[in-house]
Amino acid sequence: MLEKYLQVHPEVQKAIAAGEPVVALESTIISHGMPYPKNIEMAKNVSRIIRENGAVPATIAIIDGVLKVGLTEEEIEFLGTSKDVVKASRRDLPFIISKKLTGATTVATTMILANLAGVKVFATGGIGGVHRGAQETFDISADLQELANTDVAVICAGAKSILDIGLTLEYLETNGVPVIGFGTDEMPAFYTRRSGFGVDYRVESSMEVATALKAKWDLDLKGGMVIGNPIPEEFEMDYDTITNAIESALKEAEEKNIAGKKVTPFLLDRVKTITAGKSLESNIELVYNNAKVAAQIAKDLSDISK
Repeated sequence: MLEKYLQVHPEVQKAIAAGEPVVALESTIISHGMPYPKNIEMAKNVSRIIRENGAVPATIAIIDGVLKVGLTEEEIEFLGTSKDVVKASRRDLPFIISKKLTGATTVATTMILANLAGVKVFATGGIGGVHRGAQETFDISADLQELANTDVAVICAGAKSILDIGLTLEYLETNGVPVIGFGTDEMPAFYTRRSGFGVDYRVESSMEVATALKAKWDLDLKGGMVIGNPIPEEFEMDYDTITNAIESALKEAEEKNIAGKKVTPFLLDRVKTITAGKSLESNIELVYNNAKVAAQIAKDLSDISK
């Protein structure tokens, strides 16, 4: 029955069947996260970095109602240039399929489709989380519930700094999701290496992460793991600059009554404008860094699982 909906790229399918390392990649960053042609350039470079570090890249999306794990260059180009791509989370999947729409996958949906295909490691920019003011709005990303229930490890530069990072960590703790600092004691805050909030465990190598993942899933402890990988220092943004930009963008979003799935793209775009494009450069570099670490973790997990 699954074959009716899911199409896995032959190269990705072959690697999965052989137990070789594969890294899942989301597609919202291509369709909604970056302007053309930077988005296409970024996607191609991420795939190259993953290959250079010994793994197979698998960008995930829904095209004409078909769930795709592993895209061709033509499909990536299509996603990066099309205006009618739905930002797809868990709730959207049945309707994107039934209406034969094209959808770009968020962290949550990428995890779902990666898990269906048997891919256990996923590299992204930053996870969603509890939005600021959630005590009134109840605006909490579906990414967090997916992390609690779906067996995929997410390598990221922490939670997006537009979020309430403290509440996001509390939510993950309640749901038993380990939050790991890759070479850091603090949860990274996307554009900056520090947030002021600690992680559950610090690790120094990809093998430490792989060993913990294998133990977790061998014990049938459901759910994923957040591996917070700080943006390289040379691309980190000044803390005060980014904080002020976010505060300004949040105020503007509130004044314009922007809510729901439109909030994050609006805020990231405004922050990019306020910082004269510097945030976009940081965003791209942190994704490259996460892709490299994810490939190393996938390779180690593959080695110890054979």
